[in-house]
Amino acid sequence: MILLAIDTSGKDGGITLARSDESRASEALSISETVPLEGGTFSAQLVPQVAGLLAKHGLTKNEIGAFAVVSGPGSFTGLRVGLAAVKAMAEILEKPIAAVSRLEAVALLAPASGRLMTALDAGRGEVYAGEYETGDGVRMLGERLLSLDELFEAAGSAIVVTPEVKIAEGARDRGRMVELVVRPTSEHAARFGWEKIRQGRTISPEQLDANYIRRSDAEIFAKT
Repeated sequence: MILLAIDTSGKDGGITLARSDESRASEALSISETVPLEGGTFSAQLVPQVAGLLAKHGLTKNEIGAFAVVSGPGSFTGLRVGLAAVKAMAEILEKPIAAVSRLEAVALLAPASGRLMTALDAGRGEVYAGEYETGDGVRMLGERLLSLDELFEAAGSAIVVTPEVKIAEGARDRGRMVELVVRPTSEHAARFGWEKIRQGRTISPEQLDANYIRRSDAEIFAKT
């Protein structure tokens, strides 16, 4: 099966083309190619890059068997571009979607297991935080927007962050254990999304929605 994974949640993004070997009992996923997307131009790049990637590998859109997409949290504009594209393609092709949270991906990348607090930089002195139970799979306990002080006080045996989250020193000063992991990419979305597809944890285009966590400025400052 051909899997197309898209990540437009951050300053930069990517598209990953992968395929599963259905002749093997494990149905292992192999990555065919990942194409980077430059931030600020997702809307102009995404569709042509998808078309070019498929053509390069001798494929048509009708051969895509499923989609994986990063659903957030992240850039409002970026997420809308990626999710709209996946919604449209999945609806036309009548294919399933695996939605992958960036915070969930960070938890899956963590070397430690147990109860973890994952964090991504949200700007404004805040972080997107997710509380997860890992070990035999991963179970989300909650995702929310926190200040740095709230993050340091939150439950969890460890705080798991990506390199751009500048909280490691502050957390260590407060006696909190910090694990650093690589920033999740569209390739991770493909691999983690594939596991969801194998488990039947997919959604329809109508069910796909962005996981912003933070409200937009328009919502925050709207008059009631």
